[in-house]
Amino acid sequence: MNVGVFIPIGNNGWLLSENAPQYKPSFELNKQVVLKAEGYGLDFALSMIKLRGFGGKTEFWDHNLESFTLMAGLAAVTSRIKLFATAATLCMPPAITARMASTIDSISNGRFGLNLVTGWQKPEYAQMGLWPGDDYFSRRYEYLSEYAQVLRDLWETGVCDRKGEFFQMDDCRLSPRPQADMKIICAGQSAAGMAFTAQYADYNFCFGKGVNTPTAFAPTVERLEAAKAKTGRDVSSYVLFMIIADETDAAAHATWAHYKAGADAEAIAWLGVQGAADTRSGADTNVRQMADPTSAVNINMGTLVGSYAEVARMLDDVATVPGTEGVLLVFDDFLKGLDAYGTRIQPLMKSRAHLSAEPMAKVA
Repeated sequence: MNVGVFIPIGNNGWLLSENAPQYKPSFELNKQVVLKAEGYGLDFALSMIKLRGFGGKTEFWDHNLESFTLMAGLAAVTSRIKLFATAATLCMPPAITARMASTIDSISNGRFGLNLVTGWQKPEYAQMGLWPGDDYFSRRYEYLSEYAQVLRDLWETGVCDRKGEFFQMDDCRLSPRPQADMKIICAGQSAAGMAFTAQYADYNFCFGKGVNTPTAFAPTVERLEAAKAKTGRDVSSYVLFMIIADETDAAAHATWAHYKAGADAEAIAWLGVQGAADTRSGADTNVRQMADPTSAVNINMGTLVGSYAEVARMLDDVATVPGTEGVLLVFDDFLKGLDAYGTRIQPLMKSRAHLSAEPMAKVA
């Protein structure tokens, strides 16, 4: 099973809590996170893009770095780990995105890929005058399909002359082209999102579900498998989980309870309002799950809480779901969490046993 880290490009990571670690994002922090991940043999690092936060007492995600420039910097200081940036496609013409991706491919010597997002939080784009109107909610995957086709034309042939509804290219050129096959990620979970992923992407990312229910996401993978059957393409699933681990189950659960007790109600309420804004097409499953008040202290992502041995066992359970190629991990404290994962959890995982035979780089 492949393992990646969803790096903390926004303040406070993925915990909307006054009791969680409070920090601003920086290149230095993310460099330390990615170098640790590389040293422990993780396979990839992914950065999101967020252009407006949720506010509240913790100013959640009000402070964010930019994804492409961050990953370009990280490409220059790493040597093995794969790197994925996120393109906010309403802000970035596809020809510019294709050229930036090709540049980071050059910096990384072929270790770069791209996560495409349609944009679900209207205020991110309306603040810049870039929101195309609420009809976009129901047509965003049509837009993204044309966007992906332009990218593929440029990366694969160096030329795009495609005339579509959303993009009209006029002998558009790209050189140099990427040296490696450029992989695309999508995290859409609606029927339209799954259809897009099955047609144009290489990986589908979905949320884990619940606390200590590591295989509850299986129906989502089954939906992707059904979509793939219509396109005949090879697309694999990756699942997002937060890890809260300690020496004992009791200690880990006490930490989780402490985070929940400090939930930032104002920021969570903002998330709920934005998650409900799509009334035209129905929000993607991931967006609805994020906005559910059940455990919004960590955006309702799947959460694995327990001793190091218990978390290792649950991660191995994830690998048993057919069609699942890997996991994307976040931590309550990224630096301590990665050290705990690399030294205490991963060595116990059967699905990562192949690493025991590989020399490990020095961890930063």
